[in-house]
Parts: sequence; structure tokens; C-alpha cells
Amino acid sequence: MIPIVLSVVILQRIVELFIAKRNEKWMMRQGAFEAGAQHYPFMVAMHVCFFLSLLIEIYVFNRPLSPIWGLFLLIFLLTQLLRIWCLTSLGKYWNTKIIVLPDAKVVRKGPYKWIRHPNYVIVATELLVLPLLFSAYFTAILFTILNVWMMSVRIPAEEKALKDATNYREEFSID
Repeated sequence: MIPIVLSVVILQRIVELFIAKRNEKWMMRQGAFEAGAQHYPFMVAMHVCFFLSLLIEIYVFNRPLSPIWGLFLLIFLLTQLLRIWCLTSLGKYWNTKIIVLPDAKVVRKGPYKWIRHPNYVIVATELLVLPLLFSAYFTAILFTILNVWMMSVRIPAEEKALKDATNYREEFSID
């Protein structure tokens, strides 16, 4: 089960990178700009290291499936459905980078109707649940902490860019 789950997740991330690149090209042709480019390589490195850490912890330290693996797998699968919902809700505006199209209307459908950054909640859940599925506690703790740090940089950068260039302030009634 371990190779199947990890292969599917890694393949999914590769497909998402292709979608992000296509969306980035489209948005840039429309006059978009990138914000937060300085932290993006660190975020990519964090996610690559997450998978490396997970593989090392599982295989080198011979971690078994969690005794409650079924629950963790269910949570993980639900997050994948929510991830797809986020991506389809944003459509061509979805990206792994902070790409902002000036004067665009902020998307307020799907999960974005209720929460400003649902995809980040999903990523945080994945970074915790996927390692717990395989009893990889070190990876779960380390990358949850690293993700909190990364989001403390990324979310303010994204919100600033959206506030400065779109109707974000009005849509979310914030300063």
C-alpha cells in the first residue's frame, strides 16, 4: 500500500505543477505579476524534502502502517477531494506561486465562499495525515512545524498582493 499511495501523491503533485505552469503562462499573458517569489524556492524545497523524509522514515526505519490507518487514509482521501474542489473553484487562477492579475475579481465560490485560504488548510492536513498513516511521526511533526513557518511568510505575502491589486479588501471586509 505504501508505494501505491506515495506514487499516486507524487504523480498528482507533478500533474499539478504542469497545471500551475499552464495557468501561470495564461495569467502572465493577461498582465499578471508574481509576488513572494523570494520564498517560493524554499517552499518547493520543503515539499521535496517532505517526500524524501517520508520515504526515508518509512523505509529506513521500517515504519508500519498506523493501527488506525483506515481513518488516516479516509481523511487523506477527503483532503484530495477538497484539493480538487479548490483547484476547480479557482480555475485558471489556481497556482503554486502567488500570481495576481490586477483588477481581477477575487474568487468567492466553492470553499473560497467560507474560508480565504482553504488550500493551505488542506496542505497542512496532508503534511500531518500522510506521515501519520505510515507511523512516520518525525516527518509529521517536523513538516507541520516547517509548514507553519512557511505559511507565516506566504499568507501575508499573498494577502498583501491581493489587497494591493484586486478587490480582496472589499470581498473579505479587511484592512
